[in-house]
Amino acid sequence: MRILAIDTALAVCAAAILDSEQPGLRAQEILPMQRGHAEALIPLISRVMHAAELQFSELDRIAVTTGPGSFTGLRVGIAAARGIALAASKPAVGLSTLAAYAAPLIAEDDSTPVVAAIDARHDNVYLQVFGVGGRTLVSPRCTPIEEAIRLAAVGPARIVGSAAKFVAAAWPQHLPTPSLVDERPAVDIGWVARLGAAAVEAMPPRPLYLRPADAQPQGSTRLARR
Repeated sequence: MRILAIDTALAVCAAAILDSEQPGLRAQEILPMQRGHAEALIPLISRVMHAAELQFSELDRIAVTTGPGSFTGLRVGIAAARGIALAASKPAVGLSTLAAYAAPLIAEDDSTPVVAAIDARHDNVYLQVFGVGGRTLVSPRCTPIEEAIRLAAVGPARIVGSAAKFVAAAWPQHLPTPSLVDERPAVDIGWVARLGAAAVEAMPPRPLYLRPADAQPQGSTRLARR
């Protein structure tokens, strides 16, 4: 299976090609960035496809991160994935950034819980907790750090995500210190591709926001409804 994976959810613009019949990734490119995903993504995908020596018609599936993350970034990646899928008549699948953060840790050791935490700003985090065997213990949500600690601090754990250090700093002293604190700014694009290949059902990807946008239209500028 040949997968085009796309990630614009957080602090990178990334794409990769996975061919399940070959070891490793066939091609990938990762550009660190906070803004500018819309201008960078399509040229980046073009370069990755060229490096992989593939046409879009030769893909089997497109995988894209759906959030939580940057509202603008999510829309850019999802729009590109759905557009490519439509034009190439291929299925697209959406994958949460929280699951993508946790996946390599679960694959390495599924006996120790994983806390995936992304900075949602204003002392909030996007949170999901995975238990033994990768089973979800705490479903994806946006919550204050204090509540996140209450939900996540149930014993030994590994913490991963852009808010990992925030969560680790507030970890209760009476519990074992987390065995891993990995504050990587974005998910591994290779794991987005692997999860995309493993997905049982490909559904049109939709944004997973988990909270309203920070920017709201001012009341005086809203158009009256008729």
